[in-house]
Amino acid sequence: MELKWLLYVTLLALGILAAQAHDMDEDNDADDVVDIEDDLDDGIEEVEGSKSEMSSSPPAPKVTYRPPVPTGEVYFAESFDKGTLDGWILSRAKKDDTDDEIAKYDGKWEVQDMKDTKLPGDKGLVLVTRAKHHAISSKLSKPFVFDTKPLIIQYEVNFQNGIECGGAYVKLLSKTPELNLDQFHDKTPYTIMFGPDKCGEDYKLHFIFRHKNPKTGKYEEKHAKRPDADLKSYFTDKKTHLYTLVLNPDNSFEILVDQTVVNSGNLLNDMSPPVNPPREIEDPNDQKPEDWDERPKIPDPDAVKPDDWDEDAPAKIADENAVKPEGWLDDEPEYVADPDAEKPEDWDEDMDGEWEAPQIANPKCEAAPGCGTWQRPMIDNPNYKGKWKPPMIDNVNYQGIWKPRKIPNPDFFEDLEPFKMTPFTAVGLELWSMTSDIFFDNFIICTERAVADDWASDGWGLKKAADGAAEPGVVGQMMAAAEERPWLWVVYILTVALPVFLVVLFCCSGKKQPSAAEYKKTDAPQPDVMDDEKEEEKDKGEKEEDEEDEEGNEEKLGSASQEEEEEEEEEDRKRASEEEETVNRSPRNRKPRKD
Repeated sequence: MELKWLLYVTLLALGILAAQAHDMDEDNDADDVVDIEDDLDDGIEEVEGSKSEMSSSPPAPKVTYRPPVPTGEVYFAESFDKGTLDGWILSRAKKDDTDDEIAKYDGKWEVQDMKDTKLPGDKGLVLVTRAKHHAISSKLSKPFVFDTKPLIIQYEVNFQNGIECGGAYVKLLSKTPELNLDQFHDKTPYTIMFGPDKCGEDYKLHFIFRHKNPKTGKYEEKHAKRPDADLKSYFTDKKTHLYTLVLNPDNSFEILVDQTVVNSGNLLNDMSPPVNPPREIEDPNDQKPEDWDERPKIPDPDAVKPDDWDEDAPAKIADENAVKPEGWLDDEPEYVADPDAEKPEDWDEDMDGEWEAPQIANPKCEAAPGCGTWQRPMIDNPNYKGKWKPPMIDNVNYQGIWKPRKIPNPDFFEDLEPFKMTPFTAVGLELWSMTSDIFFDNFIICTERAVADDWASDGWGLKKAADGAAEPGVVGQMMAAAEERPWLWVVYILTVALPVFLVVLFCCSGKKQPSAAEYKKTDAPQPDVMDDEKEEEKDKGEKEEDEEDEEGNEEKLGSASQEEEEEEEEEDRKRASEEEETVNRSPRNRKPRKD
C-alpha cells in the first residue's frame, strides 16, 4: 500500500513540474525582453562554460570535398565546382499567350554554395528568384541516340526553403534543326521530362516521354504511372536528394530517389495513354435500334390495384390519445416584444418605417410545459399505403445494355520498341516556382550504371556523409530539444527513468523485516529463531518417524524369527516320533507271542 501511495505522489509531482516548466518556458519569452542585459551576461558565462565542456568532447569526423570525376564515358557531366555558368545558355525567350509583364524568362540563375553547407567548395546551380519564368540549358558532348545501350540521367536537388508551388524537373531537348537554346521555352520539343514537381499537396515525380506516331508523325506525351511511395519528405526536409532515371533497351524503366527504387515499369504497359492504340474501336456511326429494350424489369401489365387501396390516406395523422399537459398556457404567445429594448436615437421612421421592439422568448413559458394553441402531435398513419404501383417482373424482351459494334481501328499501329525515342542533344531546366533558392547539382547522363553510381558516391554520397557527421546523435538531439523546451525533461523522466525505477522497485526490492528492538518490545519470536525452531521440530519429527519405522521393523523381524523357531521345534518333534516308531517296528524289539 505504501508503494502505491509513493507511486501516486511521484506521478503527481512530475505532472506539477511539467506544468510549471511549460509555464516558465512561456514566461521566459517575455522576461527575455525585459532582462536582456542581465541574461546576456549570464549567457556569456554559460557559453564560455559550454565551450570548455565541448572542447573535451571528441570532434566530429571531417569530410573533405573533392569535385567528382566521371569514371567512364558520359554524354554530359556537370558539378558547377568551377563557380561559373560556362557552357550554360540563359534563355531570352518569351512565353506565348501570356502578359508581357510575366512572359519573359527573366528569372535569375547563379552558381553558389548551398546554404548551411557541410562541404566547403561544393557549389551548385541555384534558381535565385521566385514568381518568375526560368530557363537555362546546356549542350551534350554528343547527341544521345537510343539503340542498344541504356539511358541513365541523374542529378541532385535541394529545396533549401521548402517548396510551395513549383518544379525541379529537367528536359532532354530533342535533336531538331530548329533547336535554339537561346530561345528555349515551354514549347521547345523535348524527348524526356524527368524530376520532382509540387503544387499544393500534390507531390509528383514526373517521367514523361514524347512518342512519335509512326502513322501520323505526330508526337504524344506518355506519362508514367504515379509511384506508390510517399514523396512528401523529399520536398519538405530541406535535404539534398538524388534523382535517377534508368531506361533500358528492353523498354523497362526504374525511377530511384537516393538510390532506392520508388517506381518501375515497362514503356508498353505502364504509360498513360498507352503507347500502342487498341486494335478495335467502337463504331462511331453505329446507333442503337429504336426497339432495343434495355429494361431488365418491367411493371406487371396484368396487376390490378386492390379495391381497398386508399391512395388519398395521409402519411401522418393526429394522435387521438394525446392529452394536453397540465399547466399549458393557451393564452400566452411563445414570443413577446423585448420590454427592455429601446428605439435607436437615429431611427428615422420615414426611412426605416415604424420601429418595433425585437421578439424574445416569453419568460412566462419557461416554467410552463408550453404556450400558445395546443395541437395534438402527429403520428404515422397505420392505414397509409401511398400511391399504388404494379409490381415489377422480369422483362421477357430484355436484350441487355446496348453497345456500338467494334470495328478495326484505322489508326492502329504497333510499336514494340518505344525505347527508340527521338535523339536528344541538350539538357535544360524550364521552370516556374513560387519558392526561391532551389539548388541543383551533379548532373550526369551516361549509359553505364557503375559510372552513375561512382558519380553519385563522389557527389551526393559526400554530402550525405558530411550531413551525417555534423548531425548529433539521438541523445544529442534529445538534449538540444530539452534545452529549448525544459518541460521535455519531465517527459524523458516519465518515459525512461520512471519505468526503470518501477522495475527496480517491484522486482528487486525485498519485504521489509522488523527490527530487533520491535521484537524485544513485543516478545515476538524473531524470524531466525522461528525458523530454527521450525527446523528443529521438523528434524525431531523425522527422527521419531525413523525410530518408529525401526521399531516396527524389529518387531517384524522378531515375530518372523519366533515363527521360524517354532517351525523348527515342530519338525524336530515329528522327526523324533518317526524314529521311535521305526524302532518299535524292528524284529529285535518285537515281544514273543504267548501260546
